[in-house]
Amino acid sequence: MPEWIIIIIRSFSLLIILFFMTKWLGKKQLSQLNVFEYITGIVLGGIVAIHTIDPTSNIIYALLSMSIWFIVPFAVEYISLKSKRFRDLTEGKSTVFIQDGKVMEDNLKKEGYSTDDLLGKLRDNGVFLASDVEFAVLEPSGTLNVLPKRENRPLTAKDLGLKLAPEKEPQTIIMDGEVLLEPLANLALNMNWLETELDKQNVSIENVFLAQADNNGQLYLDLYDDKISVPQPTEKALLLANMKKCQADLELFALATENKQSKALYERNSKKLKHAIELIQPYL
Repeated sequence: MPEWIIIIIRSFSLLIILFFMTKWLGKKQLSQLNVFEYITGIVLGGIVAIHTIDPTSNIIYALLSMSIWFIVPFAVEYISLKSKRFRDLTEGKSTVFIQDGKVMEDNLKKEGYSTDDLLGKLRDNGVFLASDVEFAVLEPSGTLNVLPKRENRPLTAKDLGLKLAPEKEPQTIIMDGEVLLEPLANLALNMNWLETELDKQNVSIENVFLAQADNNGQLYLDLYDDKISVPQPTEKALLLANMKKCQADLELFALATENKQSKALYERNSKKLKHAIELIQPYL
């Protein structure tokens, strides 16, 4: 068999094996490499490269060495899940750079960070003054996580005392003009609902590049033709506006009538509707 054919066969075979080994080692190795995983990735790639370009090398040796470099990281990962001490050894520990608003100079030197490096990492987190930081920690993956001081954090609904309704993640129900039935079912919706919503906006499924729906049943569309503008969903805003208008109308009727029974009826229903608005407003 010609050498070039052997190289092609070996390349595809070892590439497929390396692909599945990486998948079995887990997504964590792809997103954040510790020192051990970094070495493992380099060695596995080197083994594949060496045995791919050298047709005279024994393919069994390649499979054997790749198996060892797969089993060892897999075993290390398993032991790390069971032992905190072993995990600290293989993955490393977090290092505090700023605590209680004070920079820990010794920890910076320990990790080989200069002041410029620290300030650059803070800017990556949207912080331009070190004095605005309450706590900052360098993770084993090399990421610096920053906790700004309380007065420098963005306001949240909790800070304002607002109660918000729970919200589920939106689902992509049309992609590249094709309907995805499983995400549609996750929202307890069906094709009839989708076709009705598209008919309201005079849009066919084939013209939709991307469509997403939230847990309130509001549909967001992006069409292939960017010149066509699609109105944003307004059902929730319209519902809230109509409820407030009805409540205001009841108050107006109560002021306009001189009949005591009618006045009491309007005022009573106005209060009920106002209470209903307060209950439903977080969802709208």
